[in-house]
Amino acid sequence: MGVGAARGTVKPSQNFNATQDAEVLYKAMKGIGTDEDAILQLLVARSNAQRQQIKVAYKTQFGKDLVDTLKGELGGKFETLIVGLMAAPLAYDVSALRNAIKGAGTDEKVLVEILASRTPQQVKEIVAAYRKEYDDDLEEDISGDTSGHFKRLLVILLQGGNVEADAQVLFKAGEQKFGTDEQTFVTILGNRSAEHLRKVFDAYMKLAGFEMEESIKRETSGGLRDLLLAVVKCARSVPTYFAETLYYAMKGAGTDDDTLIRVMVTRSEVDLFDVRTEFRKLFACSLFSMIKGDTGGDYRKALLLLCGGDDATPLFLSLRHLSLSTHIQVHVLKSTHVISIEFILTLNCHGNYVFLSFGVKASTVSNLRHIGILHSKAAPANNSVV
Repeated sequence: MGVGAARGTVKPSQNFNATQDAEVLYKAMKGIGTDEDAILQLLVARSNAQRQQIKVAYKTQFGKDLVDTLKGELGGKFETLIVGLMAAPLAYDVSALRNAIKGAGTDEKVLVEILASRTPQQVKEIVAAYRKEYDDDLEEDISGDTSGHFKRLLVILLQGGNVEADAQVLFKAGEQKFGTDEQTFVTILGNRSAEHLRKVFDAYMKLAGFEMEESIKRETSGGLRDLLLAVVKCARSVPTYFAETLYYAMKGAGTDDDTLIRVMVTRSEVDLFDVRTEFRKLFACSLFSMIKGDTGGDYRKALLLLCGGDDATPLFLSLRHLSLSTHIQVHVLKSTHVISIEFILTLNCHGNYVFLSFGVKASTVSNLRHIGILHSKAAPANNSVV
């Protein structure tokens, strides 16, 4: 719903030559063995438009389809990532939606992610491209695979008012009603622009005393709840939505590689810099470090190149996203003054404890000497209390 600025980590190569790149890839896959490093270093350093030119040059020079050749030479998650990078953005979204619908069961996560985060114009293009590619109607396919208010909101998003009035209607449909009028939530959240919705959320906060997300969590469940939350989050900030999506794809036991690959591929030229920034604000580690700790091999190398670098540790993080928070009163000595500062003890992405402070500037914290008995385990240097 929201529109991300062109803040991707992948930029067009300045000295681009499709013919030369095609030759490099051919040599990397010629004969026995494959030079995976040469492949990933080249393709991640080219924009999607340039990769499309490389595909044409490869076919012209060697008479083979580049993507088919890559599939034959690579394997596993690394293959999935590289093949995803070779697809045009529109074709990638269309294919992802088709696979989400036509596979065994429905992958609601993919439907939610794509349809809630793309602009109305992008959704319109997706619908047209889907019909051209598969000779099927995307709305009909989704309607046949889903049900209830979840289906209705997806259809409204596919088809692509007054702020205070909308806030009042949503409040009455949820908090002031015995049972929830889901259809009202679906209609308003699915039919309004992101800019309009942000104003509605502000008005709702003033009216109800809490955020729209809290009401959705209390009043709905299942796929509808996930979709409504995604719509609200994307209306607020698309990069924040994808930062959370990436975090929860890697958090805990196991990694949701399909989601990790899909987001890294689709946002790499759109707003991945902003996603990285939001990730660092929300969580106690960087996107780079979490990918590094959760993946391996050429797959990890390619993802880290797409990520485009690590980010510095900020002093302040959003408390509502922490998995554990314990408030601690610590007395510190600065010059001749004893100052009481409140700290938060939290677990970072890798299970290490770090101290986070609020209400004190970083320049001040660095000059303080801790006189208590508390210490942090593997805490980042500029967050440590020593």
